[in-house]
Formats: sequence, structure tokens, C-alpha cells
Amino acid sequence: MTRQQAIGIDLGGTHVKGVLIGSAGETFASMTAKTHTNGKAESWKQTVKEMVQSLREKAEEKTVIGISAPGLANEAADRIDFMPGRLDGLEGFVWGDYLEEPVHVLNDAHAALLAESAFGAGRGYQNLAMLTLGTGVGGGLLLNGQVFAGFRGIAGHIGHMSVDADNEQRDITNVPGSLEDAIGDATVGQRTYGKFSSTQELVMAYEKGDPLATYFWLHSVKKLAVGIASLCNIISPEAIVLGGGIARAGISLLDPLQAFLALYEWRPGGKKATLLPATFDEYAGALGAAAFAMKK
Repeated sequence: MTRQQAIGIDLGGTHVKGVLIGSAGETFASMTAKTHTNGKAESWKQTVKEMVQSLREKAEEKTVIGISAPGLANEAADRIDFMPGRLDGLEGFVWGDYLEEPVHVLNDAHAALLAESAFGAGRGYQNLAMLTLGTGVGGGLLLNGQVFAGFRGIAGHIGHMSVDADNEQRDITNVPGSLEDAIGDATVGQRTYGKFSSTQELVMAYEKGDPLATYFWLHSVKKLAVGIASLCNIISPEAIVLGGGIARAGISLLDPLQAFLALYEWRPGGKKATLLPATFDEYAGALGAAAFAMKK
């Protein structure tokens, strides 16, 4: 039986990250580069090609290639079909034609979920949800051991559920009062009336007992708990993985989140979904892309 290694590339708005892994998830090499060079909008294509070549030179076995990127991948998983406003030239770009070999493409949040389910905190679970809490709120769903993309490939965009239907603010998908707007880093200034400019600043003030910070932070965590409880009612996951920069708040997030979930989560027979901190951070997308290529 031929042994195999996989190259995973994560194409982001600011950086391209790449890994070379083995079948058990062991990392043989990793690298990162800026997405744009010399001010050229599409220089990331050449960056990806050079990174693939560099990683392949380090491989000792036959390699397969996976690429994760923002947007909605097509059913054939060879390109991103829909990603307006970011990475001009990405939509419809067929990576296999460019690299002259098969390339397996998926959404970056789905890739992070695959990394955790294959090699990280979610390993061994068949029904899993992941939330990436950062500038926005991303996510992914693993149902019966398979990443669930749904019709049109948009399933798993957990940040775009509504937790406040009467809110006049609509997010990028037109949803009013979305979970993303309720706890994402991008809206901290707006929802704290300009008093705090980042989640890190808000949490630091909360940890010092600042009353306004306490109100603002717990209000956001309450909405996160409502969103998670709603998700549990819909898909009944065994566990929920929390990743992204906001998840680094640790017990300042987990303790109040668990308290609110005790109020809102439906727990027949005392059974509840397990909250798990993500294992991987900056290379999660690349690891998941590599895992996806191996599965394909």
C-alpha cells in the first residue's frame, strides 16, 4: 500500500499558510507568507504555487493537495464559487488547472472543523459543531462523521443565526441581530458605545471588575449561550469546539457561558453537549485542507 502525505494550504486575507502532514496528522513542515506582495492584487496565486513546490520538496511520500479559502466551494470541490468583495480573482478560479494536478478545495471554516475532528479536540466525535470566535463568527457542522455543507454549500455559518430579531442592525447576510454582531470583535466599539475598541480590552476590564465591561461582556456571552442552545436543539451535537481569538479568554468566557447554558440548554436525562477549546490555532485551516485532500 502506497504511503501518503498531504499538503494543506490556507488562503487568507492577509497570510497564506501551508503544512505538510502525514496520515496521522503529524506535521513535517509548515510555512507562512503574506497574501499580497508588491502591491499586486492576485499575487497570492503565485505565492500558493511556490508554497506547494517548497512543501513538496520536503515530502518523502506521494502527496495530495488541499486548499481552504473564504467563500463557498462548488460541489466538485475544485474551486470557490462565491466570495464577493475579497481576494479578487478567487471566484471560479480552478486550482487544479493552475497547479496542473488535482486540488481539493473547501471553505476555511469547514477546514478548521475538519482539523479539529480529524486530529484535535473533536477527534472521535461523529456529531460536532465548531464556532470560530474572532473578528466575526464562523463555524462548521460535522454530522454522522461528515462535514455538512447543505444546499448551496452555506450550512455551518453559525454566526449568521439571529439572537435578536428586533435589532435594526443587519449583518452581511441580511440577518437582524446576528450572533456574529453580538460577540464578534468587529462590533465591540459599536455595542459598547465606543468605550472599548477590542474584545481583549473589554475582557481585561471585565476581569478587573469594571461594571460597564461586566455588563457588555456578559450580555454578549448570554447571546452566545442562546445561540449554542438553539444549535443544540436543531442538530443535537455531542460536543461544540470553540476556537478563534475570543476563545482565548479562557475561563472569562467559559465560566459565564456554562452558567448561561445551564439556564437555556435543553438537557433531557441530564445529557448536555460538551464544550471543548480548540486544539489548533493559526494552522487549523491548512491542517483541515490537508485532511480533506486525504479523505478525497
